[in-house]
Amino acid sequence: SDGRVAVVAAFYPLQFVAERVGGDRVAVSGLTPPGAEPHDLELTPKQRGSLQDADLVVYLAGFQPAVDEAVAGPGSKAFDAASVEPLRDAPPGAEDRDAAENGGSEEKHANEGKDPHVWLDPVRLAAIADRLAGRFADADAAHGDEYRARAAALRTDLEGLDREYAAGLRTCQRHEIVTSHAAFGYLAARYGLEQIPITGLSPDSEPTPQHVAEIATLAGQRGVTTIFFETLVSPKIAQTVATEIGAKAEVLDPIEGLEPGSSDNYLTVMRANLTRLRAALGCT
Repeated sequence: SDGRVAVVAAFYPLQFVAERVGGDRVAVSGLTPPGAEPHDLELTPKQRGSLQDADLVVYLAGFQPAVDEAVAGPGSKAFDAASVEPLRDAPPGAEDRDAAENGGSEEKHANEGKDPHVWLDPVRLAAIADRLAGRFADADAAHGDEYRARAAALRTDLEGLDREYAAGLRTCQRHEIVTSHAAFGYLAARYGLEQIPITGLSPDSEPTPQHVAEIATLAGQRGVTTIFFETLVSPKIAQTVATEIGAKAEVLDPIEGLEPGSSDNYLTVMRANLTRLRAALGCT
């Protein structure tokens, strides 16, 4: 009613980009509440209604099955961040647990076998912002130059962050990061690290005791000093591995959502992650 573009963003990183690129020309609402784990989001009738009423829905196919299903109808109203650049394959053995949980059923999800965590590579996130500016301009042509200018400003910030990561991780004693789930493949690929995930693409999947023991053995052999767990889910498995090899457990945030009341944003959390990575990897 106020002339702004009504945007629904599926989870926090996409909300961050939509707000930065859209500025005061868009009204952004998030589907995933602060503090909630976005992988398992189940939509309420009110949320489904907001998707129908939105001018644009920003989501990432393959990350939240409930959202994938809900946006199947809107068509041109949906912007899929996963379509901007080809997704990486999921790490070997880190495929989603859906098939097992469904009793071996043949149910398929969008981008099955691919890693959806693209936002942890700031260069890829900049490309998503650029493409989103074009979609905003399509919906609000009179202000297209404003959207593109804000996307360019965000790209400048993200490219600066990329340079900080590249410099900060250039000279390190170790390059292996043991993570509670396989969220950091894009970050690892960008900066020459090796991700060793304890669980797969879904953070609440349960690894077998044998797999946990194998990860602990590998981490011990590689001289890993830190086992990373994340916000929004239990740290118990990471703490178990850390205790097993005499390492410490530390947060590495996949930025799938913010804690309620947090004053952080994507950029501040990424910089906090860099500080923890440098300490864990013995970077100089």
